[in-house]
Amino acid sequence: MSEPGVSHAALRALCPRCGQGKLFNGYLEVAPRCTHCGLDYAMFDAGDGPAVFVILIVGAIVCAGALYVEFTYRPPYWVHAVLWIPITAILTFGLLRLVKSLLLVLQYKNRAGEGRLTD
Repeated sequence: MSEPGVSHAALRALCPRCGQGKLFNGYLEVAPRCTHCGLDYAMFDAGDGPAVFVILIVGAIVCAGALYVEFTYRPPYWVHAVLWIPITAILTFGLLRLVKSLLLVLQYKNRAGEGRLTD
């Protein structure tokens, strides 16, 4: 059984070991284990990392876009609200699952875990 590539497993939210089982139960809840190969997902913990990355990425995109629109077209403020609130929501919900999946797959591929002291 060959391991799938990082991008394949992350984009499709699949098991990082076999590339067959689902990584999530629902939208963001990590499944307990792979239904295909039995890999225990309990070792995976992305913490707040995905949310932080998404906040920074979406914030940069939305701020740059809002500044461009403001200085180029000078629309009323309600246009900004109608334009940027949905774009922010769509980008946030669209990227959150992808970034969380990517961080979990990378955590498995790089054997990342908590720091351990050896004697």
